[in-house]
Amino acid sequence: MRGYLSRLRQALAATGEAVIDRQPGGYVLATAGTVTVDMHSFRRLAAQARAAGDDIRAAALFEQGLRLWRAEPFAALDTPWLNALRDALVQERLAAQLDLGDLRLRLGQHTALLPELSARAAAHPLDERLAGQLMLALHRNGRSAEALDHYHRTRDRLTRELGIDPGPALREIQTAVLRQDTAPTAVPQPGPPAQPSPPPAQLPLSVAAFTGRDGELAQLDHLLPAAAGAGPVRSAAVVISAVSGTAGVGKTALAVHWAHRVREAFPDGQLYVNLRGFVPGGSITDPAEAVRGFLDALGVPPARIPNSLEAQTGLYRSLLAGRRVLVVLDNARDAEQVRPLLPGAPGCLALVTSRNRLTGLAATEGAHLLSVDLLNPGQARDLLAGRLGPHRTAAEPAAVDEIVTRCAGLPLALAIVAARADDRLHLPLAVLAGELREAGTRLNALDGGDPATQVRAVFSWSYRALSPDAARLFRLLGLHPGPDTALPAVAALAGLPPARTSTLVTELTRGNLLTEHTPGRYALHDLLRIYATELVTTQDNDATRRAAAHRMLDHYLHTAHAADALLTPRRRVPISPAPAQPRAAPEEPRDRREALAWFTAENPVILAAIEQAPAGFETHTWRLATAVATSLSRQGRWPALAAAHTTALNAAQRANDKAGQANSHHGLALVRTRLDHLDEARAHYELAMELFKELGDHNGQARIHKHLGRLSSDRGHYREALGHAHQASTHYKAAHNMLGQAIALDDIGRYHVRLGDHRQAALSYSWQALALVEEIGNINGQAYTWSSLGYIHHHLGQYGHAIDSHRQAIDLYRKTDDLLPRSHQPHRPRRHPPRRSRPRCRPLRLDPGPGHHRRDQSPGHSPTARQDPPQPQPAPPPHQRTPRTCAGESGDGLRAVAAHRRAVTDAYRPFSGALLEPAAADRAADVTRDDRAKRTRLRPSARCRVHDEVVDRVPLRVEVAVARDEP
Repeated sequence: MRGYLSRLRQALAATGEAVIDRQPGGYVLATAGTVTVDMHSFRRLAAQARAAGDDIRAAALFEQGLRLWRAEPFAALDTPWLNALRDALVQERLAAQLDLGDLRLRLGQHTALLPELSARAAAHPLDERLAGQLMLALHRNGRSAEALDHYHRTRDRLTRELGIDPGPALREIQTAVLRQDTAPTAVPQPGPPAQPSPPPAQLPLSVAAFTGRDGELAQLDHLLPAAAGAGPVRSAAVVISAVSGTAGVGKTALAVHWAHRVREAFPDGQLYVNLRGFVPGGSITDPAEAVRGFLDALGVPPARIPNSLEAQTGLYRSLLAGRRVLVVLDNARDAEQVRPLLPGAPGCLALVTSRNRLTGLAATEGAHLLSVDLLNPGQARDLLAGRLGPHRTAAEPAAVDEIVTRCAGLPLALAIVAARADDRLHLPLAVLAGELREAGTRLNALDGGDPATQVRAVFSWSYRALSPDAARLFRLLGLHPGPDTALPAVAALAGLPPARTSTLVTELTRGNLLTEHTPGRYALHDLLRIYATELVTTQDNDATRRAAAHRMLDHYLHTAHAADALLTPRRRVPISPAPAQPRAAPEEPRDRREALAWFTAENPVILAAIEQAPAGFETHTWRLATAVATSLSRQGRWPALAAAHTTALNAAQRANDKAGQANSHHGLALVRTRLDHLDEARAHYELAMELFKELGDHNGQARIHKHLGRLSSDRGHYREALGHAHQASTHYKAAHNMLGQAIALDDIGRYHVRLGDHRQAALSYSWQALALVEEIGNINGQAYTWSSLGYIHHHLGQYGHAIDSHRQAIDLYRKTDDLLPRSHQPHRPRRHPPRRSRPRCRPLRLDPGPGHHRRDQSPGHSPTARQDPPQPQPAPPPHQRTPRTCAGESGDGLRAVAAHRRAVTDAYRPFSGALLEPAAADRAADVTRDDRAKRTRLRPSARCRVHDEVVDRVPLRVEVAVARDEP
């Protein structure tokens, strides 16, 4: 390699326009400003185009830049660095092509753009922005049916491969095509959510009196031109590690201080995560959890986040493309933990800290390695002077020198001593140095010359200066699982009132033994956590430790149980824990908002507690996993929930706790269902069923039958699903669970509808369910049942009743702040059976029918009045309907369908797109015109989807009226 470099240098020297420079971690080709490099020219032209205020000029600049592309960059080369650069450049080209596509659509060039968009969409089938552009071009060329067909194919592929639905922008284009809107807008480039939100600013507080590290800061500053997009491309990853892997050397302080100093260079935000690579207890942050947190910070709704780590990483990197974001990855264990979190395009910069030298990142990702060493004596004196004031340190230079020596140049130790000295302003520094000397003598046997063990003398000295109650609290904090905690949990751990606990916490933070890293949240440095764990193990007996752990776990379990009850008011089988220990002091969230806020803050702690629960607390382990399941599932944190249930299952098996095993199998089955691992899900359901049978738990068996029924329904096996629903009803009745009975009766009714038989019987089941939930006064259950009644009435052709039922459901859901019946929420990609094997529903009637009423003719009609509607009369077969016959049916019947769609879409809007969507591949509509109105003629094969069921085709006028929100 050196020979090649030498020859390259000789060849470049003759040009005078480029040189090869040696940089830490590799070599850089530096070019003069006069050199024309296609990549730099392309980026310059793209930036000018995006800044241009004129569409014609912007389009010309984009076209000029894109003409510089001749083929795939570095196609014949295969190295990790070049592969990453190639991928980034290809993404930049695609972004420019998409920007140009939007401009050309605005300029009316849709016809010329069609061939290019078709080829590009075939190459990038999951790009929603590109799909929207192609739909617009097709629609404006009079090919609306093909536009809708492309929407459906894109939606199906997103659902199948990523487990997500199309975003709101693409759904708006679909709606615009249905409305025959001639000028809908394009899908915006992936970026912040539709509602304006500030860029993420996740950096922790910077050190107040940061001192020294001028050389390290200068090396980091050298990376800024690459992050800003100017100059030669360098690596986006920076690894900071201590030479010996020593903790407490100031890696995080340096990274956070520099990040705050340069945050203006990253206007699109700063992301931060503590990867906990060396935390005691082994609760390392999984890359999937870290990238999931970044997606939350970037404003991605939970329903739009895919399941797999690979898909999440792809979405994360897509969101960062074209942005300037600083990503701080703190306390990494190894390169494998870091790689999924690295940005994929220039403009961003990743700053990684670790105790290990991550040479793998330097070799494969071209990372720049920077070692942080212990402070030299001069830097250590500057740190003390910055904390204590130069006059105080100058007055006692000998004492300062001894303190510097005793602290071994470790910033953490120096900060603790400075905090202690600052708290005792009238005490000479010589006295503090003497106390350190005495403490060091007692711990000489543990020294070994390692700064990490030398610092224990500083810890010991600072610990002995605490009041007895504060010292006890510091020791007990060694039992907390981390990563941080709030005051109520600390009070439970200590068994003290919150006011007294607050005083002790203040004493610990004043001595730098505890850090308030965000308001109200406290954390221990890893070294201090190890020291606290050593102390509580040696100075407190087993009974004291177990009592403290019991109070802490009870605090989290009972608070989580109360919060979960607010999130799931329709829970059929409350799994109540045993009474809490005295002084556990569980919190009591007042409403859903407080419950969600509590889970958001405490989920990492609960997951760590599940993983680290000591022997003898197996019941707490599985109950905590059950209590946190709703919160994690609503956030889409499926890997974390699967890990929690797996740990819970192992704990329950060790304790031979069959109830714990059954509930853990049930939880794992739900997760596997959501991840589309249906065979694994069924196996867990069957294991749970056997355990619930052994326990004689009718509620548990009913729950399993209910979920097995829905699993069968998702596969299109409605007869099998109906059998499970009947079994669930029987078990709920044996358990005297009226709400469970109502849900099972509702399921029975729905499955009858999906089978296309006994529809009047289906209606009677839902009326029975409504009577039960009204008797027990459960509003969520009433809303769920009214929704089912609307669904059944719709399929009976009784549109008036359908409208009233859905509106009643919406009103009730709004009262309970619940947006959607849980069985309707999108929980996983639906697997339909082949089209020819699907059970076909009966024809959807278009005339009002005897079951429909007009509000202006029935002013006294009550939407809650229970009346058994007469059987609908059969509609004429499609092939016998004339255009005028369809027009006659397009009166109240069409208004009913339109109002029904509006009501249902209102309830479903937060989760999915329109429910009444055209199956464009089956479209066969022939529109004719007479003197007064448009008419619609349909072929027998024309069809549409309502609630994901296949039924006979509704006239196109229904779709248009619904989309326009016409009465």
